[in-house]
Amino acid sequence: MTTSSQALAAAEVPAARSRPSDPAAGSDFARLSRRIAEAGLLRRRPGYYTARIGLVILLTGAGWGAFVALGNTWWQLAVAAFLALMFGQIALVAHDLAHRQVFRRGGPSQTWGRLFGNLGIGMSYGWWMHKHTRHHANPNHEELDPDVAPDILVWSTAQARDSRGPARLIGGHQAWLFFPLLTLEGFNLHVSSLRALRSPAMKHRLLEGGLLLLHLAAYVSALFWVLPPGKAVAFLFVHQCLFGIYLGCTFAPNHKGMPTFTGDERPDFLRRQVLTSRNVRGGRFTDVMLGGLNYQIEHHLFPSMPTPHLRRARPVVRAYCAEIGVPYHETGLIRSYGEALTHLHRVGEPIRRRRRTR
Repeated sequence: MTTSSQALAAAEVPAARSRPSDPAAGSDFARLSRRIAEAGLLRRRPGYYTARIGLVILLTGAGWGAFVALGNTWWQLAVAAFLALMFGQIALVAHDLAHRQVFRRGGPSQTWGRLFGNLGIGMSYGWWMHKHTRHHANPNHEELDPDVAPDILVWSTAQARDSRGPARLIGGHQAWLFFPLLTLEGFNLHVSSLRALRSPAMKHRLLEGGLLLLHLAAYVSALFWVLPPGKAVAFLFVHQCLFGIYLGCTFAPNHKGMPTFTGDERPDFLRRQVLTSRNVRGGRFTDVMLGGLNYQIEHHLFPSMPTPHLRRARPVVRAYCAEIGVPYHETGLIRSYGEALTHLHRVGEPIRRRRRTR
């Protein structure tokens, strides 16, 4: 295991991983799960999600209404910024739908997930669901988690040593380039969604593709119907770039800079989820902006737990981790970005060293 955060010292992690469970009482996770269930934290919250989804739809509709009403003006860039925020909120709702936090059954979850994901923001629900499921099963495992697979960025020194192509080109300075690269994340989601339609593993390809194309056609038509070409292109770039930054800033604090696993390193479920996740402290505003993902430890332990219960689960999980000797890492939002960027800079050292020795 590669320890990526100063908050989890290398000596602490093996100790936490090797602590035995009491067979008579069940696994560590089973005991925690009973406490969570007894506290009523796994119950559905239909009222909360009705209000939240309704508000997101209302605000998004208001944003597009303002877009049409304003017409040909550079003030449309402010509307683009607002809709970037709303696209991020739609993505967070789609995330909760995928985890069956809203509906218990898969059918309604998939239907609404495709409406919010494919039609709402142009992101394939099926593609993202497949990728995200693999991430939850093996968070921060370098061979099994697609979120830490080397691509443009590298996440460990081993990946840096073996880097090729774009990763080798920018890996040495990836910490400085991380936030600028997030401006491309919105575009990347659209391209990856369309590319995934070619995969035989994609289920309901016609439905997924049809909704994606309908979103794309409506989006582009609206821009060029209301705005002249120059302003339409400016709106598109501001909207998509800010959407990418918002999404990246929402997901980056969760695991980046936390320990990673390789090969056969695979602790039990509770430790696999807790050791690789980071919580972000904050109030209700942080909860809304990050969609509850600031309680990443609790979310990974109980993915179907409704978002409003995560705050209440936090002290239960934190106390239990202290009880069984498992490090529970939590920090402020700015500090979380600092830890992630520090990690990115540190693992890029083999690339910088290679350049210095040429």
